[in-house]
Amino acid sequence: MKKPVIILLHTGYWVMYLSLLTMFFMILNLGKMHITVGLLFRILFLKPFGWSTILPGVFGFYTFYSVLFKKFLTKQKILKLFLSAGIFAFAGSMITELSIYIVFHNQGINWGFGDVVIICLLLAFIMLINGATGLIMKGFINWYNDIKIKVELNKRNYEMELAMLKSQINPHFLFNTINNIDVLITKDAIRASEYLNKLSDIMRFMLYETKPPKIPLNKELTYIEKFIELQKIRTTNEHYINYSLKGDAANFMIPPMILIPFIENAFKHAENKEAENAININLEIKPETLIFKCENSFNQNAQINSAHSGLGSEIIKKRLSLLYPGKHKLTITNNNELYKVELLLY
Repeated sequence: MKKPVIILLHTGYWVMYLSLLTMFFMILNLGKMHITVGLLFRILFLKPFGWSTILPGVFGFYTFYSVLFKKFLTKQKILKLFLSAGIFAFAGSMITELSIYIVFHNQGINWGFGDVVIICLLLAFIMLINGATGLIMKGFINWYNDIKIKVELNKRNYEMELAMLKSQINPHFLFNTINNIDVLITKDAIRASEYLNKLSDIMRFMLYETKPPKIPLNKELTYIEKFIELQKIRTTNEHYINYSLKGDAANFMIPPMILIPFIENAFKHAENKEAENAININLEIKPETLIFKCENSFNQNAQINSAHSGLGSEIIKKRLSLLYPGKHKLTITNNNELYKVELLLY
């Protein structure tokens, strides 16, 4: 959703809220005094009535909108959401009540303990009502943005499938692997057959096993390991690639082609096959959490293409946003001839 539309939604809500407060005040007044624009301004912004309705409203709305929605609702932590809402409402009501007393104590405010408790509850109620509205508005904006992303991805679905095949099994990798296997056939036919089977498995995975929305992580890891094995044919340097896996991948599901583009990109740009630790790939699997790190050294004088190979960085980021809204963190750094990708899925 575009920023001007979001601003318009917020403006419309507060105009409506102030209009309701004005109507409420006029009903309470019932002809006791002549209502003017200047008087309404003073009542709403310079008197205890306005402070006790606007301050908790603004605090509640934007606390829920900016903090609680992202921290709890997007992660489906409903119990923590309700507990945090209660804490924020209580704290906000106390702060508002204290502010009103400090600013307007010379206007005859004389609250007893019972008055303080009742006012505190009323302010907390105002905060919760506005906070709930903030959650609804934020949810509507996110829902609308998700729809736009889905529409865009559906339009480009065919192009993405072609791009996947071209980028993940790119001609350069395919031709090099076939040539290496061809040379190996005369030297070690058994080993060449093993590599040919690995290449066949990779192509089968790409063509037939990437269609479901999620696949077992073990399948993705099997692809990665076979891809790395085929890349090792191109060098005699045993320390060129470091790959480590920590944790249990059983029962862990993942969307296909989330990790592979980063790994292929590392091999694509790590040109020096004699370098030590030129490519480092680390995966750590925890309960409901996957930590993926991939780094490669590169020549700064060489031309660096898109960070995510054929799919493009924007498509990868949008895909992550769609599949893991509020549940992922992607960090990419490129300095000192070292390209690093760190992806956290939770």
